[in-house]
Amino acid sequence: MHLGALPGAPECERPLPEVVERAIADALSLQEGGADAILVENFFDAPFAKQRVPAITVAAMAVAVAEVRRAVSLPIGVNVLRNDVVSAISIAHACGAAFVRCNVYVGAVAADQGIIEGAARDARKTIRELGAQVLILADVGVKHSAPIAAVRVEQEACDAVMRGRADALIVTGPSTGSPADGAELLRVKQAVPGTPVLLGSGVEVHGPEELLRQADGIIVGTAIKQDGRIEAPVDIYRVRALADRWRAIRETGG
Repeated sequence: MHLGALPGAPECERPLPEVVERAIADALSLQEGGADAILVENFFDAPFAKQRVPAITVAAMAVAVAEVRRAVSLPIGVNVLRNDVVSAISIAHACGAAFVRCNVYVGAVAADQGIIEGAARDARKTIRELGAQVLILADVGVKHSAPIAAVRVEQEACDAVMRGRADALIVTGPSTGSPADGAELLRVKQAVPGTPVLLGSGVEVHGPEELLRQADGIIVGTAIKQDGRIEAPVDIYRVRALADRWRAIRETGG
């Protein structure tokens, strides 16, 4: 779920109460449409801070996450873009959220924010210090970036799980809205058997069935918006159509 630009963001135009009101409406549409969980992220804060976000972003996201959690009964996740997993875990712990997403968990990448280093140690250390009951969903080969070293995605997956202790992995295409590579998804799954692997971009209601069969879960943003426009509200009918298709595939052996 994409939050509107928050206070302190370069493109912020609406007061926080309006951003939160829209977030609650989207959350209710996701729940009624059949989503299994909601991942809240500061998507419209672009251009993003590279690592730690300003205090106002943490405060605003905590307000939004708390209100979304109060409005729905689904598990809630937090993603603080571009890679502030410490703040994400802290928000999740304070607000009773269940999981976080970390875009660069192991290794290092060149992104539009510059060089971003993996945050696995900071993430696990924060969880231990807080006693947080929070799962970590870690991207491998994350979109909008290129690895600094020539590391195969299978190795990155192993490092994220075996050394970084990630609970699940996310495979994306090269950019927002771009489908993932099915062969890459399969290689990641084979590298870390027993670890859930989710599709993190480019999932469409009528997308390739084989890709959906291979994934253990899907993270969807643009495709469930009205008319497929990223800035539009969540469309409950698109959510329902995708949820129904996903469950039908799983029930037939996906």
